[in-house]
Amino acid sequence: MPPAPSRCEQVPVRDLRYNVRHWGRDGAPAVFLLHGWMDASATFQFVVDALAQDWHLIAPDWRGYGGSTWLGRPYWFPDYYADLDALLAHYSPDVPARLVGHSMGASIAGTYAGVRPARVAQLVMMDFLGLPPTVPADAPDRLGQWLDALAGEPPALRRYPDAAALARRLCQSNPRLTPARADFLSRHVSRTLDSGEVMMACDPWHRVQAPVRYQTGDVLAGWQRITAPVLNLLAADGYVLQRFAAGSEALAERLACFADGRHTTIDDCGHNLQHDQPEAVAAALEGFLSRGG
Repeated sequence: MPPAPSRCEQVPVRDLRYNVRHWGRDGAPAVFLLHGWMDASATFQFVVDALAQDWHLIAPDWRGYGGSTWLGRPYWFPDYYADLDALLAHYSPDVPARLVGHSMGASIAGTYAGVRPARVAQLVMMDFLGLPPTVPADAPDRLGQWLDALAGEPPALRRYPDAAALARRLCQSNPRLTPARADFLSRHVSRTLDSGEVMMACDPWHRVQAPVRYQTGDVLAGWQRITAPVLNLLAADGYVLQRFAAGSEALAERLACFADGRHTTIDDCGHNLQHDQPEAVAAALEGFLSRGG
């Protein structure tokens, strides 16, 4: 079957232009799909195709990704929380939202749900349970590396001669990715340059590491304030179980933060579980989200 059709609109968000992708009819129950780092909204296409129920799926390209405004300079992570706040005010001003985030999108959604608990009805976090702890001794080097990046040549992403070359690279990076899915991603999660070359649709400045440390305690404190039901989808070969082994105290500590939380592991997939096992992800999402009415 052909992919489910999507449509995009441009929405003003905090002085930027946001590209927002929609699948499904406007009157159906709304679900927000929030993509991860170095990705874009079309990454969810295979999960959308596997959904059985009637949903209105709303997937923004974050600032600096896809068809949204690229800043061409360093990004400040808290802006994503404010952008999400503005997007929910636009699309769901009076109704708490269902949020599904992958990786960085899950990070944004999880912290937001702790800060604005009344604005979130249900939360799904896909293969994200925080980053490994940092230590104060890391701080000077982090800041120094950021200053060096500002003073040096602008960052750049790898370019490919055409979409087919990018598709081959995607298959090399992820052996579970089928050629058909790699071809779709190479055309819909990329940008064609004036030269005809192709690169991932991500502002290269996202490659510059933030100048401040990741504060694990702050993140966990936010999760502890979430009142919505939470589903954590863990990829069997993904980042969560690489960072925090199954049965470990670190993993248990993170999962225990969610007052109404549950988790399940999706087998035979890596970090991009929405590409590797979209049918299993879709079934897990609908089994969870449909209970929220």
